[in-house]
Amino acid sequence: MRFLHTSDWHLGRSFHRVSLLTAQRAFLDHLVETVRDREIDAVLVAGDIYDRAVPPLSAVELFDDALHRLAALGVPTVMISGNHDSARRLGVGAGLMQHAGIHLRTDPADCATPVLLADAHGPVALYGLPYLEPALVRDALGAGRADHTEVLGAAMDRVRADLAERPEGTRSVVLAHAFVTGGAVSDSERDITVGGVDSVPAAVFDGVDYAALGHLHGCQTLTERIRYSGSPLAYSFSETDHRKSSWIVDLDAAGAVHAERVDCPVPRPLARIRGPLEELLDDPSLERHEAAWVEATLTDTARPQEPMARLGKRFAHLVSLVFDPDEGPTRSLASYAQRLRGRSDQEIAEDFVEHVRSGRAADADERAELRSAIDDVRVDDTVQEVAR
Repeated sequence: MRFLHTSDWHLGRSFHRVSLLTAQRAFLDHLVETVRDREIDAVLVAGDIYDRAVPPLSAVELFDDALHRLAALGVPTVMISGNHDSARRLGVGAGLMQHAGIHLRTDPADCATPVLLADAHGPVALYGLPYLEPALVRDALGAGRADHTEVLGAAMDRVRADLAERPEGTRSVVLAHAFVTGGAVSDSERDITVGGVDSVPAAVFDGVDYAALGHLHGCQTLTERIRYSGSPLAYSFSETDHRKSSWIVDLDAAGAVHAERVDCPVPRPLARIRGPLEELLDDPSLERHEAAWVEATLTDTARPQEPMARLGKRFAHLVSLVFDPDEGPTRSLASYAQRLRGRSDQEIAEDFVEHVRSGRAADADERAELRSAIDDVRVDDTVQEVAR
């Protein structure tokens, strides 16, 4: 049986305030084409369909259109809710949708109720484990403690118990949304730490043939049978080196996994550039990034004038500007009291300005402003003293 494993669509999300709706629509077009052209038997979507609990109408419409197109192909689709989704909202209409082959699993109580499919080699049971918030599902699942390992382990115990009652030779697939130990993280995943521990061991998925994971945004293989598809689009510059893709997974008669990566459309490459402003403006090697979404880190010791506007003339899609100045002149390591001894308030204030600006001293106008402010404070102190 052939599956297309995807996750973390985050419909409605933007990239540094740039709308990604068109790019997300292009991905869903690609998804539908892949399902049709590669003769996919079932689509697996491992959570974070939306980017937030109450998504914008444009994202809901995009999701609705995707469901209609997948249903029209007659290919079953199994989806779970992720930590960004509202499980209750996403699950509305699940009972009706299943008649069209769209199987939404958003209720932890249904984790051991599989979607049953079959091919020439026999039955395949697909179990959907939505994101399990430990404090909310501990009692319902009978977990010993309110942590991720306990609640996911309790859910998997239910899966294994149900699978044990199935005919011999039934193959099994689990969809889950979790941070599994050994996975590589990026900056765009929402923290799911509970009690200081957010990861679960891969062994929690023992007993099933394939675990289709969501949550981490990089496509990765933990074991041959435990994989993340990653997000189809980059949602942070920490994903600059990611190859965005989905998995086509073939499950043979014995339950062995054969997987192939299918690249997703790239709306615009990402680039991180670093250096003094003038170098970034003049460096010919950066020409290849002029059409990319750019994050520029400026290392000038003094903040230059209008850096965003100046860089934007060369990099039209500059969306992030970071200041990380090179270290200015080193200072004596003498104690703070020693450095201040014998210095006037004016000198101390000017030293502070020079320090926070990594070596650029106050100019004449700024020194005058500091002098005026210090004088005003002295006048106020004198007035208050007289009043007392």
